[in-house]
Amino acid sequence: MLGLSACTQVPIKPAAPPAPAPQPLARMVVATPDADHDLVAQLMAGEMALGRADLKAASGHYGRAMAISNDPAVAERAARLAVAVHDDAAAGLALDRWRALGGKPEAMAPVCAQVALDRGDTTEALRQLQILTDSHRKNAWRSFVQVLVAARDQAQAGKLLEALATPQRLPGDPQAWLAMSELGEKLGRHAYAQRIADAAIERFPGNTEAYGWAAKLMVGSGNGKGALALLKQAVAKAPDDVHLRLLYASLLSESGDYAAAAKLLDHGPQDADTWQLRVALAARNKDTRALASLYRQLRQAAPEVRQKNAFLLGQLAEMQHRDAEALAWYDQVGDDDPHAFDADLRSAVLLEAQGRSADAHQLLGQMQVNYLDQPDQLRQAWQLDAEIYLRERNYPRAIDAFDHALQVAPNDPTLLYDRGLAYASAGQVDPAVRDFRSLLKLKPNDIDASNALGYTLADANRDLPEAERLIARARAARPNDPSIADSWGWLQYRLGHLEQAAQSLRSAWESGKDADIGVHLGEVLWKQGDRSGAKRVFEAVRKLDPHNASLQSTLKRLNP
Repeated sequence: MLGLSACTQVPIKPAAPPAPAPQPLARMVVATPDADHDLVAQLMAGEMALGRADLKAASGHYGRAMAISNDPAVAERAARLAVAVHDDAAAGLALDRWRALGGKPEAMAPVCAQVALDRGDTTEALRQLQILTDSHRKNAWRSFVQVLVAARDQAQAGKLLEALATPQRLPGDPQAWLAMSELGEKLGRHAYAQRIADAAIERFPGNTEAYGWAAKLMVGSGNGKGALALLKQAVAKAPDDVHLRLLYASLLSESGDYAAAAKLLDHGPQDADTWQLRVALAARNKDTRALASLYRQLRQAAPEVRQKNAFLLGQLAEMQHRDAEALAWYDQVGDDDPHAFDADLRSAVLLEAQGRSADAHQLLGQMQVNYLDQPDQLRQAWQLDAEIYLRERNYPRAIDAFDHALQVAPNDPTLLYDRGLAYASAGQVDPAVRDFRSLLKLKPNDIDASNALGYTLADANRDLPEAERLIARARAARPNDPSIADSWGWLQYRLGHLEQAAQSLRSAWESGKDADIGVHLGEVLWKQGDRSGAKRVFEAVRKLDPHNASLQSTLKRLNP
């Protein structure tokens, strides 16, 4: 009654119109699978994992995709990925699924063989690889090689190679024979590799590549004479084959027959490789007449030949001290030429040699911009810049350039050594000592670093016992090195042993007539009271290096 009473107090509303009946599609409930049972999602996740080179994750995704797919290609992919990550259990399941979906034995054979190899089952691997190679499928032997290359046990792989890749079973494709021989060599089966290579020559007598490979194997096994005989026979059959001529000429040169090598390359078709080898052979044998002849021939060649060999022409010009011509040839080396960087680097060296250091620095500055994303080239550009500044005695700029080079190649021993020299030359002893100590931590037995640190300490007249240990070690390693004898003599001077100092410095001065050594000897003679002897040495130094800073400061100090 209370309820009814309450209802009577609510205003009466008109009845609402009836709701429209729902459409048929609205009444349907679509079942959305979870991620593990969503084929498309698993396939996409697998491909994304492959894009990241995450084979393990890709294998997992394809394993789940295989379980819900009726596509044999998905099962095949799952099997191959499982083998790649050496998951034998997953590989077995994938193979079973692939087989159930109609996989053919010859298609499955490579994967089955890999699984067998992983399990150490050589018999089953042999059976599967025989199925594969007997199938005469287009890429059967390529797959055979891939299986053996991936094998974890190389001895096992070698046995299978020799058992199946025999001259009686190999196809009529010379490349297949050479591939098997190369694989045999890689697996340490040298006798097999040579046997197949020799058989390839008999089976394919017109294939010059087979001759070249067989000769390389002979050289590798120490049979240089056999290789020469084989290549001589091959070149007689194919005198215009550039590859064979290059190989034969290289071997002739290595055997000491430079004349025969040069004669062989003088005739027949020429390309960039033949020109380069001819120049290298002449340079190695210091045949200046041949180098001049090659320069003339190449300079008179067709324009396109000269353009392709611009860098080589520059090198030839440099060898004959034609620096201006060398610069002109290097300038013609195109930006897309593989020698573009080397041409620019050599140009900077030549510019400095011509007294055009500013131009050299400008060129190197441009290279430091051009090769900003190529660390090795960038380091070389900064290093050469620093070395030129060092020779100019512009020590602050040299140190700055070495700093940049070391940012590209931290802890590079050569850069640390050279920057230490720059610091020492600038009179900055502490950073010089720090660089030399860092270098000795990297290379504890480095004789040059030991000598440099010992000399720097002796020159600064500090830590002389340590300096003595360092220089003594360097002296024991290289007793006839003038620079080390100079360090030892200067140390003895600091220790007050004038006679020992004079003896060591005189020996170093007579060995090399280095200006800085002469300055040291002159000062010691002066301190011994031999003023005339000191003046003679100082005069000789002035003739060697009129602007030597050490000489000037020493003379000012001794005779203000």
